[in-house]
Amino acid sequence: MDILEFLFPVSGVKTSLLVPPLVAFVISFFTSMGGVSGAFLILPFQMSVLKYTSPSVSATNFVYNIVAIPSGVYRYIKEGRMAWPLTWVVIAGTLPGVFIGYYLRVLYLPDPSVFKLFVGCVLLYIGGRLLYETVPLVSLSTKTLQRDQMISLEEKFRQRTEEIKKQQYTRFASGIPKEAVVRTVSFSLTRVEYEFWGERFSFSTAAMFFLACIVGIIGGTYGIGGGAIIAPFCVAVFHLPVYTVAGAALMGTFITSIAGVIFYSLLPAKEGLATSPDWLLGSLFGIGGFAGMYLGARLQKYIPQRLLKLSLGVLILFLAVKYIYQYF
Repeated sequence: MDILEFLFPVSGVKTSLLVPPLVAFVISFFTSMGGVSGAFLILPFQMSVLKYTSPSVSATNFVYNIVAIPSGVYRYIKEGRMAWPLTWVVIAGTLPGVFIGYYLRVLYLPDPSVFKLFVGCVLLYIGGRLLYETVPLVSLSTKTLQRDQMISLEEKFRQRTEEIKKQQYTRFASGIPKEAVVRTVSFSLTRVEYEFWGERFSFSTAAMFFLACIVGIIGGTYGIGGGAIIAPFCVAVFHLPVYTVAGAALMGTFITSIAGVIFYSLLPAKEGLATSPDWLLGSLFGIGGFAGMYLGARLQKYIPQRLLKLSLGVLILFLAVKYIYQYF
């Protein structure tokens, strides 16, 4: 009935050629604002709607990341909001994690229901922690330097937003001013410190590396690269502003996704177990994600940080509950 309906030979998926890019565009537009490629929602769509459940769906998700992410990364680099020290630590930690994650997926978690239960429990904690950080009473009662910095940053954002509203929208891309760029203060094996919009933020290099390695294992198993997990952790646990975390998380996800595709395509697996990606399906998702991520990264600076954290937390909790409920 649909002249655009197509049977993808690798995955066995039969759907309209317009469905993958349109779905990916909508998902990536919103998720990229929080430093997430949207792969953590693309995969459930493939499994639940397109009925693509073999381990190769994880590899196909990596293909989506590779095609979609560069547009978002470009925007963050162009606007000076790429926290490079954070990016390198995330990449260094997630790469070995993705390698381990591949073997967990094909050897110990080939059953989708068991795998979803595992990921659901992890995301349940992360989403809950992220939403906890948005509760006003928590922000008011916790007197820490990081909280003061966040409040100051939010106030600057509010004031800047009011200024933009008073101006004519002849240049919609004005947003955050030129001085609101990420500047590295120090980068060592023990600690990283950078400055953004007059505020300084820091984190332990070893702690971030360890987190990235754990995230890489989960992301490599799932096929998300880890951005959906590490971005909320950077915001909720390390108290880093989402305006600077987003670009680093996307870049880290891009590099680890390349490694993920290589692992799933070349490393050995059980006989009869499909692990190689469906390049055509993944690329179609990626094309839609490319456009959605570019627009999402461009508009991110106009959305209040608390709203971004709240939205990302709700999305993650929704996915977590869905996975856990499906198992039982």
